[in-house]
Amino acid sequence: MKILFDSKTISDRVALMAKQVNHDYKDKNLVVVGVLKGAFIFMADLVRHLTVPLTVDFLRVASYQGQKSSGAVRLELDTTQPIQGRDVLLVEDIVDTGLTLAAIKKHLMAQNPSSLKICTLLYKEKKKGLKKECDYIGFEIPDVYVVGYGMDENGQFRELSEIRMLT
Repeated sequence: MKILFDSKTISDRVALMAKQVNHDYKDKNLVVVGVLKGAFIFMADLVRHLTVPLTVDFLRVASYQGQKSSGAVRLELDTTQPIQGRDVLLVEDIVDTGLTLAAIKKHLMAQNPSSLKICTLLYKEKKKGLKKECDYIGFEIPDVYVVGYGMDENGQFRELSEIRMLT
């Protein structure tokens, strides 16, 4: 597997993203919502750099079978705290087709948050105009399947400290 981003590169980028989030949410009380399972390592590293008041929550969706999107998004675990009237930062591992992101946004917006911004570690353009949906992007990548740093293939490789391209 070819390394796309080593752990130092990832760490440096996450710190820069957190700096921007801290600036944008200064004087706000943030709810950071992570998308399980892929974003858990990224989210943990990100929130350790945040200095704004925050609470953490998670939701879990499923849309992949192996390396292919199933075309359907299932909500398997919902957030546990109310977000109505709150500023929400949704933390994703990767945005590619936009299917999962659209379903999650619709679900969260139905709960009337004060604001909702999207923070993704990886972005690959598969659908024109999707990039404008993302407020914070760590890295843009080509249309390849990646693992490591929380991302998997059938449950394997989440523990890798770098992001690798499956070949």
